[in-house]
Amino acid sequence: MKKSKRVLAGGWILAVALGMLAGCAPKKMENPQVTLTVKVPPLTVANADTEITDAYDLLLQAGQEFAEQYTDADVTVNVIKFAYTEENDYITGCFDKEDATDVLLEGYFNMAGYIHTGRVVPLDDIITDAMRSDIDAASWRMSQVNGKTYMLPYYSLQNTLCFNKELFRQCGLDKYIGAECEIQSWTSEEWENILSTLAEKLPEMSYPMMMYAKNDQGDTHIMTLLRSQGSQFFDENGRFHINTPEGIAALQWLVDSYKKGYFPVGCENMEIIDCNDLFLNNQLAIHMTNSATAVNMDLDKTGFVNFPSRDGDGYNTSFVTGFEVFDNGDAAKLQAAKAFVSYFYGDEELMNYAQIGIPASKATAERVSQHIFMKEAYTANSANTVDFTANNPNWRGVRDVFYTHIRELLTETKTPVEAAAAIDEDCNTAIEEGWANSRLHE
Repeated sequence: MKKSKRVLAGGWILAVALGMLAGCAPKKMENPQVTLTVKVPPLTVANADTEITDAYDLLLQAGQEFAEQYTDADVTVNVIKFAYTEENDYITGCFDKEDATDVLLEGYFNMAGYIHTGRVVPLDDIITDAMRSDIDAASWRMSQVNGKTYMLPYYSLQNTLCFNKELFRQCGLDKYIGAECEIQSWTSEEWENILSTLAEKLPEMSYPMMMYAKNDQGDTHIMTLLRSQGSQFFDENGRFHINTPEGIAALQWLVDSYKKGYFPVGCENMEIIDCNDLFLNNQLAIHMTNSATAVNMDLDKTGFVNFPSRDGDGYNTSFVTGFEVFDNGDAAKLQAAKAFVSYFYGDEELMNYAQIGIPASKATAERVSQHIFMKEAYTANSANTVDFTANNPNWRGVRDVFYTHIRELLTETKTPVEAAAAIDEDCNTAIEEGWANSRLHE
């Protein structure tokens, strides 16, 4: 009995000792809890293998898949969709707040300005040699500042005009209708004949061409029209240079076109969605489009044409859509945000959604080539692409003032000469403010 008691006692002592040792051992560190805020405006995506067409839904899927495999933190990915007209509130307006943006998927024409806030981080540390050689050079150039990459390119979209073939036929303009999926270019004389004929023969409450100046949503397209009489738009330093004979002539062309009935009545109080509704309702013959919206159009009824130019070759604009990562002062968040973007670019299925435009990834473009809408036409038309931002900072500030002068021009509050001077002054002031306040994250 005594021996048994000693064994039991010894066992108890050993258990206590082991318990004490266990109590002294360092506890296993738990993963930090990280919530990533990923934001996106209304963007369309496409993948022939799935039914997802909204970038919001794509990011929800990507966020869930990323969180399941990420080991450095317990991640929750919160995806937020915002309207373009509310972008300031959702991006810069959220700096230093709980819902600050960690990852943004959008077009570079807006994102360029965020780089100069100092919040967007360079992503060169997550770009592998394979990624660098895979993504086309043009996309890299549009995504870099001072040699550092602040946006990872995903796909590019080309802006052209589109026209209603049925309305053209009704007005006897059949000869101007090109082949299916062709991007045409018309001479200045052809443009005038087309617009004047449409104005004469279209039914009442129908109009030849879009125009809008209610808000900043028309900046890209109206700016491109200001090149129609030979203006280079920017000077050698990338500043607005509209106050020239060519720029003033283009502004005069807008005024004259409005007076001739080429634009919708009251267009100074219309926005792009209003003209889009007119086009869809067969009340507008010529509108704007890009490869993301054109893919949903009936090609039997819709043709494509470049913006007018004096030499007749026509103009288009192109912009890259991709990812930016913001530094909000949380190292674990920043690490997870970069890892999320890396994960996205390493997943072929997620990359395949870039087929909505021209994928920046050459491997992706080859993989989904047969599903890219009008790939050959858009690629060939890149020779007519013009730069519509000159990579200037504070493009949001430019957009805030540019449309106000177009509105005053259309209401004849300002003459073309006055509008040209005001556009140069106010837009260049916004650009100079952007450079003065520019801070790049190192």
